[in-house]
Amino acid sequence: MRIETLAITSFTRAIGCAALLFAMFVAPAAAEDVKAGDLVITQAWSRATPGGAKIAGGYLTIENKGTAPDRLIGGTGDVAAKVEVHEMATKDGVMTMRPLDKGLVIEPGKTVKLAPGGYHLMLMDLKGPLKQGDKVPLALQFEKAGKVNLSFDVQAVGAQAPGGGDHSGGHDMTKMPGHSGMKM
Repeated sequence: MRIETLAITSFTRAIGCAALLFAMFVAPAAAEDVKAGDLVITQAWSRATPGGAKIAGGYLTIENKGTAPDRLIGGTGDVAAKVEVHEMATKDGVMTMRPLDKGLVIEPGKTVKLAPGGYHLMLMDLKGPLKQGDKVPLALQFEKAGKVNLSFDVQAVGAQAPGGGDHSGGHDMTKMPGHSGMKM
């Protein structure tokens, strides 16, 4: 009886280890945290785009651990001709989106989340489609922290959060002029 119990326990452990190794290699890798000056940038991601799409959104979380504000001004990347900081808002039932020409302030001790339906990066005039599983390199420009290189994990077309979770209640951009076919 003792030998059977030992064999079952060993077998169970072996299966558990195999499952853990499988999960490590199959699970999508998360974007790495990046520290730039007093800023900590996490969860950089985007969505896959349908063929022919000319725009995409970029999302991330920025925490300012310093004592002075910083400002996200914009960015660059080989994937798009232009990377701008935008704000989406709904007022009186009308959804609007506009570029933040002066950038987005990250106050000291605060965290700002760029997510579908709110602040986001707008990757304009894409040079090719973003494909699920890809990592898209972008360089963000901050007023104080300077140029920060990041890798954005490309999630599924309809993803609402990194890893495909739905935490933010995205908005259908097909109802907005100039944003045909994109759900943000």
